[in-house]
Amino acid sequence: METMTRVNERTKKLDASAPVRPGMARMNELTPAQRRAVMFAQQQVLKAQAARKAKDERIAARDRMRREEDSAERVVAVASAEQPKTLQNEPHDVSLREAIGHVLRDLRTRDRRTLREVSEKAGVSLGYLSEVERGQKEASSELLASIAQALGVSAAQMLRMVADYLDEVQQ
Repeated sequence: METMTRVNERTKKLDASAPVRPGMARMNELTPAQRRAVMFAQQQVLKAQAARKAKDERIAARDRMRREEDSAERVVAVASAEQPKTLQNEPHDVSLREAIGHVLRDLRTRDRRTLREVSEKAGVSLGYLSEVERGQKEASSELLASIAQALGVSAAQMLRMVADYLDEVQQ
């Protein structure tokens, strides 16, 4: 009751000719608790705007990286198409490590996912996943299963893809 009396007394004292911005309450008309609530709401709005802006920037950066990867893949495709046909048709030895890396990278790029996204989901460091994809490191069966799951396939499906890739390359 006392709070309402204070608010009523304050509103009587206010000058009606004072300029008021549209949509904004006069802070001096509010009780301290109401002021705190207004300030808290304003802070929440600012945090939400900052989070939305950060998310938009992350999406833009991811799209930029995808475009760069696509253009790099096109350059590699053009360069491999320019190689003599005799070299392309000859069977060559590919290690199991390289075949696994090729399949993992192919799965990741088909889904248009970044190394960072997959590494975070699989619980593997970004650098290690990159080395596995390039065929420079051999991953344990547990890590391969975790990476395959992060890519949305089972370990068995991934290993079948590796076997198919090896068959295709060696023919």
